[in-house]
Amino acid sequence: MNYQYILFDLDGTLTDPKVGITKSVAYALDKMNIEVVDYPKLDLFIGPPLQESFQAYYGLNEQEANEAIGYYRERFKQHGLYENEVYPGIEILLETLKKKGKTLAVATSKPTVFAEKILQHFKLAQYFDVIVGSNLDGTRIAKAEVIHEVLLQLSSPDKSEVIMIGDRKHDLIGAKKEGIANLGVLYGYGSNDELALEEPTYIVSNIEELDSILTN
Repeated sequence: MNYQYILFDLDGTLTDPKVGITKSVAYALDKMNIEVVDYPKLDLFIGPPLQESFQAYYGLNEQEANEAIGYYRERFKQHGLYENEVYPGIEILLETLKKKGKTLAVATSKPTVFAEKILQHFKLAQYFDVIVGSNLDGTRIAKAEVIHEVLLQLSSPDKSEVIMIGDRKHDLIGAKKEGIANLGVLYGYGSNDELALEEPTYIVSNIEELDSILTN
C-alpha cells in the first residue's frame, strides 16, 4: 500500500529517550518518598501516558500520580528533554519520505510543547507538517485522541492513505480506533508479544525494514 500520510510516535520510534525519561521518573519517585529498587522497570514508562504508568506500576492514586507528574516535569524540562538520541537512519528516512512528497506528522502522548522542543533540538521538526501531543493539563493523553487531532489538522485525509507507526500497543490501539493502518517497530520498547497481540498491519524489526515498507 502506498501511504501518503505517515504518522510517527516519538519516544521509542524516532528517538531513544531512555536516559531522560527514566532519570526523571526516578527523580519524581524520590520526591514521592518511593525507593526505586528495580531500575529496568522504569523502561515501562517509555511510551504510555505518565499518569497511567505511575498508577499501574507504583500504585499511586490519581491525585498522587498528578503530583508525581509535576515532579517529573520539573526535571524533564530542564535536563530530560535532551538526554535523548535520534535512532540511526531515522533522519535519512524522513528526508527520503519528504522528497517523495509524503505528508509526515508526529502523534505522541508526550506534551506537545516538549515534543516540539525535542524535534527542534535534534533538527527533525523541519520534516513534519503537524506535531501533536497531549496537553499539559492532562487532557488528550489517549493515543486515539492524539491521532484524531492529527487527522483534523491534516484536513481529514482519506483514512486508507494514512498509517500510524509506533513501538507500543497504545500506538496500534489508537490507530485501530481511528480506522487507519498501523505498524509496530521492534527496535523501540514494545516486545513482539505486546505488538503482535494487537494484530498490526505490519511489524518490522529495524529501520531498514521500515524504510522498505514506506518507500516502496
